[in-house]
Amino acid sequence: MQKVIIIDDEAAGRMLIRQYLEAYPTLIVVGEANNGVDAVRLINEFRPDLIFLDVQMPGLTGFDVLKHIDEIPQIIFSTAYDQYALRAFEVHAVDYLLKPYTRDRFAQAIQRITDGRQTNLQKIQPLAESLLATADYPEKILVQTGNRLVTVAVSDILRIEAEGDYATLVTANGKHLSNYGISALEAKLNPKQFLRVHRSDIINLNFVREIQKYPSSYDVILQNGDVVRVSRSYMDKIRELTF
Repeated sequence: MQKVIIIDDEAAGRMLIRQYLEAYPTLIVVGEANNGVDAVRLINEFRPDLIFLDVQMPGLTGFDVLKHIDEIPQIIFSTAYDQYALRAFEVHAVDYLLKPYTRDRFAQAIQRITDGRQTNLQKIQPLAESLLATADYPEKILVQTGNRLVTVAVSDILRIEAEGDYATLVTANGKHLSNYGISALEAKLNPKQFLRVHRSDIINLNFVREIQKYPSSYDVILQNGDVVRVSRSYMDKIRELTF
């Protein structure tokens, strides 16, 4: 079973999707919204697997909705405004239903979802990241958990640990595996907040409890008790923090 939410400001549009979905018993509609604000609330509450998302709605547009939700599900855009089609595909939308559409066209969109869940998530991630990006540094990072993309607040990250080509984000509430390597994350994050202290470790300076100094090394103690060794090549960065 997969949870579905239908978001469209037109009642007729929501009803048509509901009728077409009756042919797919594994897709269960758990909620409907006729505006962007309610859509954000429903998505964060029910964490659906798939949403049908109108683009132009009262309150927030469909693209605005994606900026405010905690997890990014599979997305099929549904709208009557074809000027949004190009933008939707440019930002890697999974599929785009231009109203009025037929049952066959609807079936094609569903088939693409069921055929390529992993591929679709990989398309959605750059879309979501582009919407979350700010002028300076990201406030949230997307990580894949099972078949979902979950947002992790950058301010909650205590440290980052290299995991081969990937990296683990350590927070007070758990660990999250990022598709980015530690060097790529270092380039994305604010260097005034995140400091690389080892080829395998980045620390969040806001969570440093103390630094223990030894004759030839330092250990950084974080507020959760984690101990991170500072390698010799990064010791100068620690000394720069000493007054």
